[in-house]
Amino acid sequence: MARKIGSRYTANQILGRGSAGTVWLGEGPEGPVAIKLLREDLASDQELVGRFVQERTALLGLEHPNVVSVRDLVVDGNDLALVMDLVRGTDLRTRLDRDRRLAPEAAVAIVADVADGLAAAHAAGVVHRDVKPENVLLDMQGPLGPGGSHPALLTDFGVAKLIDSPRRTRATKIIGTPDYLAPEIVEGLPPRAAVDIYALATVLYELLAGFTPFGGGHPGAVLRRHVTETVAPLPGIPDELWLLIVQCLAKAPASRLRASELGARLRELLPLVAGMPPLDVDEPEAESAQDEAPATEEAAPVGERVRRRGAVPLVPGAKPADSNRDTHTSMRVPAPDELAGGARGTARVPRPAGAPRPGSARHRAVARRRRVALGVAAVALAAVAGVGTWLATAEDDAGATPGDTNNSAPATP
Repeated sequence: MARKIGSRYTANQILGRGSAGTVWLGEGPEGPVAIKLLREDLASDQELVGRFVQERTALLGLEHPNVVSVRDLVVDGNDLALVMDLVRGTDLRTRLDRDRRLAPEAAVAIVADVADGLAAAHAAGVVHRDVKPENVLLDMQGPLGPGGSHPALLTDFGVAKLIDSPRRTRATKIIGTPDYLAPEIVEGLPPRAAVDIYALATVLYELLAGFTPFGGGHPGAVLRRHVTETVAPLPGIPDELWLLIVQCLAKAPASRLRASELGARLRELLPLVAGMPPLDVDEPEAESAQDEAPATEEAAPVGERVRRRGAVPLVPGAKPADSNRDTHTSMRVPAPDELAGGARGTARVPRPAGAPRPGSARHRAVARRRRVALGVAAVALAAVAGVGTWLATAEDDAGATPGDTNNSAPATP
């Protein structure tokens, strides 16, 4: 099933599929490569092809140990492709799907790697615009780092910018993955380097908690939370790490750290989280519709729960899967009244492990048992109080003489 890509490359095997195209294992003059072949409808867009050529110099010049380098950009007939270094490993989404969450030391080390890669990109004037676990690759052949983490590399640079052409999205559309979109993008402002910091802090939160701080439910609700709600605290992590996450999730872009600062601060915090086990928290409810889930869902073993979202594998050994977190989801920009109409305050608060989800069948059953128990206790308390009153009255009656009504001494004749 091999096919030629331009004059220098051959695509041999599909590694994964995403919303923008298909990733192939390929061969080039210098050996194995990964080839991202964009969809045919994108390749036929002459405006996009022009932007593709314009971005060539910036993308080819981006070299860093924590960035999957782009070796070549191919425009050949109906083929529009990015030729990239081949990373032997897996993507971070696949790791999360397997482990649900990571130990804090490994999570911090991985995000520090990605921050270093972003720092190099931002210095070169390149904004990623779609930082998420699917776009972080773990090099299984690299040396192990803190917490047993594998070196992390950020991939898919330039793809979001290529797809997000003015004609394609217009002023009323936004391009991105809802869970990781910075508030300024939701409000229609142009994306700067700070949007990558916000998305990376969201990834760090997800690695620690097993869920994103503002995700869950309808994309419109997710967008509104980014703008109107503050992040809920994660119990069990050092205060210094939590304050760092909060700063990078600030609504104001200027309040966030730069990528180089974030990477350095995270590495300084590694000794504080060394040896810590993964956090023991459960995901909060996402939407009221989900609160009506049957009780059997609550009782399902962890291994049998529905996978939250699929991965888009980019390397050998991973299983291709569709994902509703794919890159370049096109959404309408919410109107100001829609953004202001959401609940203000703290976002969905994580539940202690094992606690029932508010509104679920199990939660209602627990609440019903609690009300019954309180009712029984109130009846028992009333009964005890009644018996005490009866005993006191009986004692008073026993100590009084016939005819006495006020316990006063009889008058002397």
